[in-house]
Amino acid sequence: MIQRILVVMALAATAAGVTGCTPAAQGPIPAAAGFAAAFAAADVTAAAARTDNPAKAHPALADAWADLQATSLTATLGSARVSGDTATVDYTYEWQLPKDRTWRYTGQLQMGRRGGDWQVRWTSTDIHPRLGDTQTMSLRTTPAPRARVNEHAGSDVLVPGTVYRVRLDAASAGNIATTADSLAKILQRFDRTVTAQAIAESSTATKGWYLVATLRQDDYEQVRDGLAAIPGVSVRDDAELVSVDKDFAPDLISQVRKTVIDEVDGKAGWSVVTVNAYGVDTDVLTETPPQPAPSFTVSLDRPIQTAAQAAVDARVEQTMMVVIQPSTGDILAVSQNKAADRDGPIATTGLYPPGSTFKIVTAAAAIEQGLAGPETPVPCPGRIEIGERSIPNYDEFALGTVPMSTAFARSCNTTFAKLASELRPDALTNAAAAFGIGPSYQVVGLPTSSGSVPPADDLVVRTEDGFGQGKVLVSPFGMALAAAAVAHGSALVPHLIAGRETTVTGDRPAVSADVVAGLRPMMRSVVTSGTAERIADQGEVYGKTGEAEVEGGSHAWFVGYRGDLAFATLVVRGGSSDNAVAVTRDMFAALPEDY
Repeated sequence: MIQRILVVMALAATAAGVTGCTPAAQGPIPAAAGFAAAFAAADVTAAAARTDNPAKAHPALADAWADLQATSLTATLGSARVSGDTATVDYTYEWQLPKDRTWRYTGQLQMGRRGGDWQVRWTSTDIHPRLGDTQTMSLRTTPAPRARVNEHAGSDVLVPGTVYRVRLDAASAGNIATTADSLAKILQRFDRTVTAQAIAESSTATKGWYLVATLRQDDYEQVRDGLAAIPGVSVRDDAELVSVDKDFAPDLISQVRKTVIDEVDGKAGWSVVTVNAYGVDTDVLTETPPQPAPSFTVSLDRPIQTAAQAAVDARVEQTMMVVIQPSTGDILAVSQNKAADRDGPIATTGLYPPGSTFKIVTAAAAIEQGLAGPETPVPCPGRIEIGERSIPNYDEFALGTVPMSTAFARSCNTTFAKLASELRPDALTNAAAAFGIGPSYQVVGLPTSSGSVPPADDLVVRTEDGFGQGKVLVSPFGMALAAAAVAHGSALVPHLIAGRETTVTGDRPAVSADVVAGLRPMMRSVVTSGTAERIADQGEVYGKTGEAEVEGGSHAWFVGYRGDLAFATLVVRGGSSDNAVAVTRDMFAALPEDY
């Protein structure tokens, strides 16, 4: 909206500022006010007519509005100084420019009197005091550098860059089968999910351009000529956040990119410059520097993520690992191999029976209810009958009557089945929730599911739940939370992007000090004298192994913590839990010494 001129004509100030005798109705201020009002209203014809050189004034005034792309102008007049037939009148211009930018400055209108009438003596300084007679003004924009995404030590994970979107118009592709086959052969080296059949079917079902793939710049450079030779193919380059290392948590980093992409642009800077008749910039009249958006920080730790990724990549089965920092709740690593990637982000959302790793929860419930402590003698027969269920140990090994800590270290199913049968129907549900399993976590930038531990009124179901079979389901994310809770002494709130709060839905009862004090030495004994001795050479590791029987085999688990690193490792249908221990050991062995 065009704003009308505001004319300051405080009588005392005007009288003090005017020298000589100036008739009120004929003075320089009313004449200046007429010019300023017309200029502020963008009526450049009327404004030019109030000058002594309308032919020169008109294009200059019009250029000012056009070149500044202004939306409005407020002009305010101040005092006048008169000397005979000449005068100067102070002005203040306030331009409203695009995107809520405001430019304010002061200057002086040169006035002259001829035949008793005052008018503006035209000069470019009537527009701006530093504008030359053959110059124009131009509004320039300076883009703000896009924000980056760093891992918690400060190294870049995502940086501003360019991606290349490969598109196909089936209507212009000629023989679509031949075209799709040629395109698939070029792109499969970067994305094995791109197939000729998928390209042909999807592109013919799409009106106009079908997006086939998005390539990093270095990848695109390798295939640019080949793509250019295929009919119907177009490549569009777009500004984007690109991964510094495409193998660094690719699925998770993709989620982070989607989360922050609308906040990375910052606020562009702007300036107004003078341009001479040859189009050369000659002066900067005003300048506002760009304001970059602050960088984002994710909690991932590069050495841990890299070590965990290498460890899971060594397995052919679906293998995944989640590492959480007990002292902070920081998610330090989320890794899964390509076999796991085919099913999506299953390290944090996939739900699986936990096997004997769930004995952490069963032992906690038994301690909490006073059924048994670490030194309480408990039976560990090779097989036990509870209700209609016959429960064996692995190869039906038997230990006789031993302390619960020994039954835990050797992973006696019969012991923990018996303890679970004596618990209240909701005891395991509450104990699991106390360690973080069951509640819902809305972690910004990361889809998650911690697990499900429903109350079990049925004796057999509750018995099976006690050693991680039954109806209990957990994710590696959930088991990492549980291990971190043991290390920390209470359930944690996990988070990924600094400054973004995680929302937790569901109760998480407090963990008693007696429970934590009982679990820690039992988890240590699993490594020193139990089922995870393979990792004993990797420092003071606390853990619990597990094998969960499923159709077609069994899942191999290992969960626990060392220092301020809590972990959960799962090898889907990996057989012996020793395989999960081996993956975890590989991760620890690859870490720098100070970890």
